[in-house]
Amino acid sequence: MKFTLKTATSHFFLTRFSLLRTPTVTTLPLPLPLLNYPLPTRTTTITTTTTISTPSFPIYSACAPMSIATQHILQVRDKIELSDIERRIFDRLLATLRHFNLQTQLRVAGGWVRDKLLGKDCYDIDIALDNMMGTEFVDKVREYLLSIGEDAQGVCVIESNPDQSKHLETARMHLFDMWIDFVNLRSEEYTENSRIPSKQSFGTPEEDAYRRDLTINSLFYNINTGSVEDFTKRGISDLKSGRIVTPLPPKATFLDDPLRVLRAIRFGARFEFTLDEDLKVAAACGDVKDALAAKISRERIGTEVDLMISGNQPVKAMTHICDLTLFWTVFSLPPEFEPTISDGCERLCIAYLDTAWNLVHLLKESTFTDEERRLSLFAALFLPLKNTTYQVKKAKVVPVVNYIIRDSLKRKSKDAEMVLDLHRASQKFLSLIPCLASNEGLQSDDVGWMRRLIDDVSVASRVRVLTGLNKVWEVKPLISGKDVMNVLQLKGGGPLVKEWLEKSMAWQLANPSGTSEECIDWLREANSKRVKLE
Repeated sequence: MKFTLKTATSHFFLTRFSLLRTPTVTTLPLPLPLLNYPLPTRTTTITTTTTISTPSFPIYSACAPMSIATQHILQVRDKIELSDIERRIFDRLLATLRHFNLQTQLRVAGGWVRDKLLGKDCYDIDIALDNMMGTEFVDKVREYLLSIGEDAQGVCVIESNPDQSKHLETARMHLFDMWIDFVNLRSEEYTENSRIPSKQSFGTPEEDAYRRDLTINSLFYNINTGSVEDFTKRGISDLKSGRIVTPLPPKATFLDDPLRVLRAIRFGARFEFTLDEDLKVAAACGDVKDALAAKISRERIGTEVDLMISGNQPVKAMTHICDLTLFWTVFSLPPEFEPTISDGCERLCIAYLDTAWNLVHLLKESTFTDEERRLSLFAALFLPLKNTTYQVKKAKVVPVVNYIIRDSLKRKSKDAEMVLDLHRASQKFLSLIPCLASNEGLQSDDVGWMRRLIDDVSVASRVRVLTGLNKVWEVKPLISGKDVMNVLQLKGGGPLVKEWLEKSMAWQLANPSGTSEECIDWLREANSKRVKLE
């Protein structure tokens, strides 16, 4: 299904308004959280039952605070069980070592080891080599595969970029429908005033492990021996206890690659692990925030935020960003804008996000596609900023939200357009709430923005038309532009045809069992009345 404004608007605004008509609704004055809305508190330990609750605010029942009792138990396995494909991949790599008599140790590093120990599937295999570059080994693998009649596909090299904190050249190849990355174990030396390595050399597995972002990501799986290696001596224990900790002092780790701050937040939210106190202090310090803003590309920041919003705990992730005073570093603003953003606005942003997230679960996640959910949550997060603008060249006024999405996060232009469309739609649909809550007939004066569309619809059916229906975007029009032209005796299309097509769709929504013949009869009668009035 193509994602359009109609789908987004229907899901993000229309469906929730229709819930007002359920018998359990309590009529309340405003559908907006208060400015002093506190951050949602969601505390979870790895083996205990936790009640997740959100504070109350005056809003209709569809977005009322929910208390969800959930149990999060992560069992860490003693050993890694390989899938058939993983076993075939590793067999080919070991065979390459034997074929060329290489004394290289092959270790899978990072997230794959973590996820496999947690019993989760992972399709991101990064292999560290102890005595050769990734490009050298990939060439050997390709040569071996050709010798046995197999082909190595997708071989490429991703260059290092120290200015963006990507210090290692990475070789990549495609084996048995999986992408495999190859890098060398590293040891680095730094000059006194720089976190860009002045010298890199092959390192030991222990040196490499301590250069990783988090202890739970510092584990290795030695392909040669088939064993898990924990060189920091705390990777497995932190995994079992549910702690987000850096192998080295956190400030040094973050200044090495400031994006690790966002990765720590993302993994903490994803697994509902506890952020180490020293880590939080370092993440919130000025040096790290300055480095994150200056040293990391906005594309990389945007990708991390996208992963958080698309993940299983977007509210928790954004709450961490706010608690660590990183909100306006991550979602940077243009130099000048108006009106002034009030203190605590970031907390209101998270309150809106929490409301939308609760609604997603209330309506069941299957109601939304992943893309619909992602853009709806972005729209909710930035809704408090919808009236804030800045000027670009030729004095053009642009919403700040457009700047955040396109410049701060470097997301697609269509993402910004969709979020802004949702914000504009929200203003229109808010005017429907008093009528929906009171169950009184809707007069066209109540919603001047749609008067032209509903003037020819009965008062009893106007709410039905304006709020939309489930999967309304899939409704096929009963009549075409050609039908309108025939009834109105027009020789060509134009604004009048478009207007009557919109009115006919309104009639169709108001009369769900109507036929095309009945719609044409209505069109003929409605047009006749208009002609007489003119």
